Amino acid sequence: MPLRYVALAASLLAAVCSTAHAQPQATRDDIQIRRVLNMPQGTLRIAKDPRDNALYTLRQNGAIDRLDLAAATHTAAYSRADHGIRSGFTGFAIGPDGSFYLASNRRGPRDSGQFALVRGVLLDADTGQRQWEQLDSDNLPAAVPIDDIRAATSLAKDPTTNTRYALKTNGDITLVPAGTVYTAADHGLSRPSALFIDDAGTFYVLKRIDLSAYNIATITKGQVDPTSGERTWFTLAETAPYERCDCIFNHEVNGLVVSPDNRSLFINSGSRTDHGEIQDGNGGAFPGLRETALTAIVLRVSTDARDLVLPNDRDALRAQGFLFAEGLRNAYDLAFAPNGDLFATENGPDRDMAEELNWLREGHHYGFPWRMGLDDTPQQFPDYDPASDFLLPARFTAVREGYYHNDPTYPPPPRTFTDPVINRGPDADAYRDPADGQIKDASQEGVRFGTFTAHRSPLGLVFDVDHALAAPFQGDGFVLSWTRGDPDGDGVAGPFNDPSQDLLHLDLHKIGDHYEAHVTRIVGGFSNPIDAEIIGQHLYVIEWSGQRGLWEIVLPLAPTETAVAEAEGVVPAEFALAPNFPNPFNASTTLGFQLGLASQVELAIYSISGQRVRTLISDFLPAGYHRRPWDGRNDRGEPVASGAYLYQLAAGDFVATRQLMLLK
Repeated sequence: MPLRYVALAASLLAAVCSTAHAQPQATRDDIQIRRVLNMPQGTLRIAKDPRDNALYTLRQNGAIDRLDLAAATHTAAYSRADHGIRSGFTGFAIGPDGSFYLASNRRGPRDSGQFALVRGVLLDADTGQRQWEQLDSDNLPAAVPIDDIRAATSLAKDPTTNTRYALKTNGDITLVPAGTVYTAADHGLSRPSALFIDDAGTFYVLKRIDLSAYNIATITKGQVDPTSGERTWFTLAETAPYERCDCIFNHEVNGLVVSPDNRSLFINSGSRTDHGEIQDGNGGAFPGLRETALTAIVLRVSTDARDLVLPNDRDALRAQGFLFAEGLRNAYDLAFAPNGDLFATENGPDRDMAEELNWLREGHHYGFPWRMGLDDTPQQFPDYDPASDFLLPARFTAVREGYYHNDPTYPPPPRTFTDPVINRGPDADAYRDPADGQIKDASQEGVRFGTFTAHRSPLGLVFDVDHALAAPFQGDGFVLSWTRGDPDGDGVAGPFNDPSQDLLHLDLHKIGDHYEAHVTRIVGGFSNPIDAEIIGQHLYVIEWSGQRGLWEIVLPLAPTETAVAEAEGVVPAEFALAPNFPNPFNASTTLGFQLGLASQVELAIYSISGQRVRTLISDFLPAGYHRRPWDGRNDRGEPVASGAYLYQLAAGDFVATRQLMLLK
């Protein structure tokens, strides 16, 4: 089931969440689990400050707490009084420089003073033919009598003919006492509120916009003053008002992630529909509307921005460089892999369609609402009959409300779509066969599947970016699943033949221009786990329901050379590149590696874009353990800028790359 609940009131969330006390269990003997501390109600996000690995949590009421794991306590760090946002929190991220980023959503004001305006210029007095055009309310021509128009009512008189007209709520303009002259199809405004006719006989139709049916998302930044340590809060970006659905599918702006080079903030804005059906708003305020320009996309803005306005116009978003990716129903969690590739989880619809993990790339379209998983949305086809659709579970809202129906007006797909990550099993790959309605296992059946069992609601995506973990986890990803499942059948409103509420290991492999993953359940038995963070070998999971705990998952640590082995001259059995320490670092960091055979060695630092910054070693070295420091300078001896860098070891046929972070 999609994680739409975070956008709803806490009381509704509590009603749908499991209340059983969780007791997570690992599937492997080398994984330890312990409950670290209680979490306050409404805690929905966890993030770490990369400068010191301190953990912070965000609550729905705007409180930001700092966690003290040693003392098993959480202390207040910031509140609404600090950052100034009162409600609607959904996203939280911390950049490499320690800046905080918050995503929040609110309804627009009911009395906003905004309006839409069309002008009808008479072309033929005998036929009454007019040329209608919509005017830009922010850039009106000087001759437009806007004060008179805004003061007008639904009755008007044409002074050139002394003819009286009345404007109806359905958009009809009628002669008084009777006779329709123009309709909403002519002037283009539904539910208009005022009609004005000037001295030249030009018609103006005005629609006052009640923004309470609109969402406005705000991205707030808390920037640290390096001298005082004080945090200054300001608006980094805000969306123009965009149309809400009068339904439960408003996913709004939520997921945030900062790029490793600290230059860009990526923002998810989820869909307003379940599967691209018409959701025309309260009282039909938005006739024929499915998605808007600001929904079902991932945006990218500069971390140095202030007071950006993100327009509700897809072409304008693209032209201004804000539009990063399209066709994403709800990319609630975003995270960078060790190689710098950006991934996002994706919540699916109320139909039994796969939920996705996507490799996000600029300019790509990921299919929503025409395609989810690897399957087409059937409502786009003229012969669709929901009565014969095996994938419509009656317990879900969009099915109960009749949103799946034959729809001849469904728009055609706009372009070629990018497939999600393919799940090669063995876990989280159950599916219902649309041909017979039977539950099957994709990896056992040899079916290409993208990516997770329907209704799992994947979130809490993290990666071992420091390569701190031992095999088989080193450099890999991990993801939680929110929804309760049924491991033995299809008896709950969640994943079928799939226990869910677990932690999955994602062993990703790039094959050509796409990724495939071996997905394995390594911990089960959570109670609505909602977010995760990773520090070294420790992965921390927040639970929303049950005991509302913070759980620590201890994964096996990567082996490193020991002082004893080096002192005794032990020759390692294989080649390896170790994580640098410390990381992040300020003045200097140490890079360690081991050689199984004497080899020609090159150890170099690269920028995140692949440009060589510094060659640390270019020499023939004996087998054994080696270390080399880097002082944050390039080959010319100049200090390099703060940010993420790559370091690569090439020794014979062995090549390995890791990422490090320089902070000043």
